Amino acid sequence: MIAVKPLKNVNCFAYLCLLLASALIACGDPDIEEQALPYYGQGAISDSSAFTVPKFSFINQDSLEISHRDYEGHIYVTDFFFTTCPSICPIMSSQMSRLQGLLDQKGLLGEVKLLSHTVDPEHDRPQVLKEYATRIGAQFEHWNFVTGTQEDLYDQARHGYFMTALVSDTAAGGFFHSDNFVLIDQKMHIRGYYDGTSTTDVDQLLLDIEKLINQQPNEK
Repeated sequence: MIAVKPLKNVNCFAYLCLLLASALIACGDPDIEEQALPYYGQGAISDSSAFTVPKFSFINQDSLEISHRDYEGHIYVTDFFFTTCPSICPIMSSQMSRLQGLLDQKGLLGEVKLLSHTVDPEHDRPQVLKEYATRIGAQFEHWNFVTGTQEDLYDQARHGYFMTALVSDTAAGGFFHSDNFVLIDQKMHIRGYYDGTSTTDVDQLLLDIEKLINQQPNEK
């Protein structure tokens, strides 16, 4: 959905765009969301002044608390889904699983982590998440599936990652959520948005992860 465009410098203007995106997304209009999102990715990977993901705390598939502390110092990729989704979620989960496999082949799992949030916490309790994650081959030491209160999950989507998560009478399965994967760097900065249903975008995501890893020594 989002064509990742270059953004050479994330400055005050970009920060204001982030705030505007947050306000617009809170209105629940997915079309506004996609128009308002700042573009990170291919040309902006080297920038380190981006928006910082706020602190968070959720419960994972093993009923353990997972927070920002578990991801600080790591590159991670995050998304939103629900286990009974009849439309895009199976494709997204398949692509995330494929990304996991590619990272594993390159020996990058551990340095890179994955984080998937449910948008249907009433149904997607820890055991349900674990069964779903097991079916798609998740390696739990590197990939967490989290739940929590609907308020906290939706707030994290909108204000933490600038994505949509909401109950919808018109959406397939009863929920609308963004189909993007978000790339977060070692300092909890947002560095890219990628279409989680696109093999091409996910391949680019892998390339950008490798860029972040290769540039890390230069940023210390």
